[in-house]
Amino acid sequence: MYVFLRFWFAVLVAFGGPAFAADPVNTGLFGGVAIKGYDTVAYFSEGRAMKGSEEFSYNWLGTPWHFANAKHRNLFADDPGKYAPQYGGYCTLGVGLDGHAAENIDPETSWRIIDDKLYFVYAAEYVGELDGPSRDEWLAKAEANWPEVKARVEQELSN
Repeated sequence: MYVFLRFWFAVLVAFGGPAFAADPVNTGLFGGVAIKGYDTVAYFSEGRAMKGSEEFSYNWLGTPWHFANAKHRNLFADDPGKYAPQYGGYCTLGVGLDGHAAENIDPETSWRIIDDKLYFVYAAEYVGELDGPSRDEWLAKAEANWPEVKARVEQELSN
């Protein structure tokens, strides 16, 4: 429980209040590209985070996605749902805990692939929650909360 309290204290300090979710696809607080410009295919094919390039971009869900090379871009274009992060790239733990769509994730260190799906968390110190015994509970809660969170994020975008 202490880890969860520390997590939310960090979120509150970082954001000072309600979620700043503004896009159905997480573009971070600044930048305007999905998952801060990281190549979502690389997590699967390379097993690591790789910064993408505007040269190899693809627009999906009204958001530019950057890739490290044309091959990755083409793989994504052929099947975006296979490679796109769960919950729009927002923090899985935040969505699961109380429906908080934390945008400011660290795509370099705060991710896991579980059952061929990509998940992000707020910070590297919390990624272990997706490795621990509570993982299935976290994922079930996030899955249950996501429709409401997604609707709220989309509503905020339209305002």
